[in-house]
Amino acid sequence: MESVLLDAAGHRRSPATMPGYHRGRPPRNKGEQYPADPPTVEEIVAVMRTVGDHPHGERLRALIVLLWRAGLRISEALALQESDLDRSRGAVLVRRGKGGKRREVGMDRWTWEQIDPWLETRRELPIGAVLCVIHGPTAGRRWEASAARKQLHHAAAAAGVRRRFSPHQLRHAHAVEMAHEGIPLVVIQRQLGHANLGITSIYLQGIDSSEIISTVHGRPSPTISANAGCRSDGNDQASGRPAPADRPGQTPSAGEMRVPAQREPGTRFHVGAELSLDSGSTTRCPAKPETLRRSVATVRGARRRRSSVA
Repeated sequence: MESVLLDAAGHRRSPATMPGYHRGRPPRNKGEQYPADPPTVEEIVAVMRTVGDHPHGERLRALIVLLWRAGLRISEALALQESDLDRSRGAVLVRRGKGGKRREVGMDRWTWEQIDPWLETRRELPIGAVLCVIHGPTAGRRWEASAARKQLHHAAAAAGVRRRFSPHQLRHAHAVEMAHEGIPLVVIQRQLGHANLGITSIYLQGIDSSEIISTVHGRPSPTISANAGCRSDGNDQASGRPAPADRPGQTPSAGEMRVPAQREPGTRFHVGAELSLDSGSTTRCPAKPETLRRSVATVRGARRRRSSVA
């Protein structure tokens, strides 16, 4: 006669729930990577409105805001005790986060208002975890993560959300919204409990591409000073000294050689592009190598002609 497994409530228990049953069996989603695609505020609020005002809905709504507005992992949210909530300071104590680390996170006033209905219901149940089982002999005990994920998935489907709506996606949404609000990256790292900023930057990959495009598209045109990087005729703008070609005892460089051929008396021609600025001055910029070679040849030819005439 085969033995029958029963749970604490006296119901038949599946062998798959026994410790070691899945040992040696790889999970179905092993190696699969999900993109950082956090849900929008409209989708999250739609799910919160769908769950209703009964105790199960109040508990699920409290779980959503803890994941979304406090950035907790689902294991951290389900492990919270009633004494871990400090409303006067707006703080939530995570006793044992990832890697056994202990930290405190902040939570805004709107989140406290959303979990108040569940906290009122929770006071009628036995002492234990904040998010606990509601009915049966196990009432007051910790709510299992598998049951929470399943209820969250059903609520998202009922709200018409057409994307993956998982507890960790709500944590991603928390990081992206804090980045939008201009909160420093170090503060986001401490809030999420990350060991380094590299992990936090991965969370911010959920920023919508349309936002990146609109931000870059709206950049202003490049503006520089009129004489930035170049020297104008007359005095240098930065130092107020005469230009190098006009200083006594100095020979103009190749990029500033004056070509006497084909020029009007009293004018100077400078090799390189001449830019007409709003101030009315002409700016000399360095010439290209090909232009320099042609200019040097022209100068040498002019010197030979002058020497032959002499």
